[in-house]
Amino acid sequence: MSPLLSVRHYHQDIVCHEHEHAQLVFGLSGHLQFEVAGLGSRISRQTLVVVPAGARHACDSRDGSECLVLDVPDSDWLQQHLGSHADCSRRLLEAPLAMDLSVVQSGLVNWLAASPINDPLVAQQGSILLLAALSLDTDTRPTGGLPLARLDAYIERRAAYPIQVVDLARIAGLSAARFHHRFVEETGNTPMAYVRDKRLRLGRQLLHNSRLSVGEIAARVGYASQSAFTAALSRHFGETPKALRERQPRDK
Repeated sequence: MSPLLSVRHYHQDIVCHEHEHAQLVFGLSGHLQFEVAGLGSRISRQTLVVVPAGARHACDSRDGSECLVLDVPDSDWLQQHLGSHADCSRRLLEAPLAMDLSVVQSGLVNWLAASPINDPLVAQQGSILLLAALSLDTDTRPTGGLPLARLDAYIERRAAYPIQVVDLARIAGLSAARFHHRFVEETGNTPMAYVRDKRLRLGRQLLHNSRLSVGEIAARVGYASQSAFTAALSRHFGETPKALRERQPRDK
């Protein structure tokens, strides 16, 4: 197991691995391209990526970057040191997530990065503070349901462009972490899976109701290539774009 907290420097060499413990990667400077279990993101100042235990992840930084990394011990450690916040921390660490940090959280990250985190006591207390701050943010939940109609409208308007959890969270007036957990609870789906479904349903509508080429439709719903769109559509609906276009829908 690595030290609890460490400041790490990343370069253009690609790092690709997995480990049995969960990990939190906080941006300090520069930009780090990061992918965990298929979720791509960019870590920069005031951002965080969650790497669940056992998740395959890869990263590289063309111009160099610096991050504060928290290697989270096992569930027993969380229970022992976080008490009532332990369950919130476990939920946060369950799934890949990219999120923006609040001003307070970012200030804590920067303070720890400049502290003597090679000291075991400083590292332990700092890790507890970080996890508690994230857990409190995750567990603060406003009443009422998520504004799904507004989220749907945003996804349709922005279907051709990258959409991240933080974009949807802003519409709901929540932090990315709180939004992710509430979204899963209310819809049974992750936000990114929901976005993918909306993109593909919009693509199917365009196949039925327009004369646009498959490549043009792919671009309109956010796919970089016709082949990527065709593969995703076939997995999702079990039919190729050609078959869907030839068959008019029986229901809306």
